[in-house]
Amino acid sequence: MKIRPTGVIPPMTTPFRKDGEIDFKQVAPQVDWLIGAGSHGMAAGGSTGEGHTLDHEEYRDLVAATVEAAKGRAPVIAGIIVDSTRDAIRRGKLVRDMDVAALQVTPVHYLFKPDDQAMVDHFRRMADETGMPIIIYNVVPWSYLSPALLTRIMNEVPLVVGVKQSAGDLKLFADLMMMAPGKLIYSAVDALMYPSYALGAHGSIAAILSAAPHASVELWDAVKAGDHVRALDLHKKLLTLWNAVVSDNLPACTRYSQSLQGLPKTFSRAPMPEASPAQQAAIKKALEGLGASGQRVEAAE
Repeated sequence: MKIRPTGVIPPMTTPFRKDGEIDFKQVAPQVDWLIGAGSHGMAAGGSTGEGHTLDHEEYRDLVAATVEAAKGRAPVIAGIIVDSTRDAIRRGKLVRDMDVAALQVTPVHYLFKPDDQAMVDHFRRMADETGMPIIIYNVVPWSYLSPALLTRIMNEVPLVVGVKQSAGDLKLFADLMMMAPGKLIYSAVDALMYPSYALGAHGSIAAILSAAPHASVELWDAVKAGDHVRALDLHKKLLTLWNAVVSDNLPACTRYSQSLQGLPKTFSRAPMPEASPAQQAAIKKALEGLGASGQRVEAAE
């Protein structure tokens, strides 16, 4: 692995127009904004980016636009959310010749969960056929992988370099940190970034980072500096924002938070509803508490 991405890595929202098509010219302003906020990388085509709605060509073009906009200033991780080994491999091959640091891949998310060996084989075939570093995005509730299985996959498939650990059980996160000390473990426990960092997380890839990148980077820096008074204060304010955005329309709420901080207004793909008036009011109030509302978007140097 040429780059071991660490730190705050926001999963970008995908800039859809109202008609549902991607507005590719809005990718660069978001990349510049995230880098300007101090983000250490970015992920494209993940769940916050509604990657499950993208066809193959859109996925390829979105990752290409993100890499082009990043211009080597920060690593880009490409999300893959599909339902078969064949489809996952095809998407990986579409981006493997781009300057992509790693693939972020969910287990299959259809209703029927593969057994442990089938799961190992899924990631082994992906690694063998794409040659790309892989980060397992452990998020699918009915296909959730235990720390033991995650560790087995990483041990048996060297190109599986890490895990993005989602859901709210911090003990599972702590167990994984202890069982796989040589691997990259990222927190996607949005409500509990502060304790995740205190437990030694190598970084984070989570929607809250895209909703409030400046404060999220400040929290990471505070924990690294041992300033736990500041970290706890930021945790409380970010938790207030998380409580405002977390919902079945999380991507829409995340993009609304971004629009309040100066990014151009974009839309989610139907049938996802936009942020409701109540959600908008709560998000505005939470951003005001963070001092983030109304921040200008400036291109990073």
